[in-house]
Amino acid sequence: MASPKKKAFALRLDPAVHAAIERLAADELRSANAEIEILLREALKARGITVDRGSRAKRGRPPKGE
Repeated sequence: MASPKKKAFALRLDPAVHAAIERLAADELRSANAEIEILLREALKARGITVDRGSRAKRGRPPKGE
């Protein structure tokens, strides 16, 4: 389930772009969503726009009790 602090929205992508993102994400052991966020942050940084990281989500599977 997404963190309540994250903004959810629909994103339409060219299928070839989506496939490339999925390949890159798999190579980096990330989800396509996480890869898109990283790519967007890199593009913003390249244009001189800094974005606070905020709290980072915990990686891996949650404990069985959650």
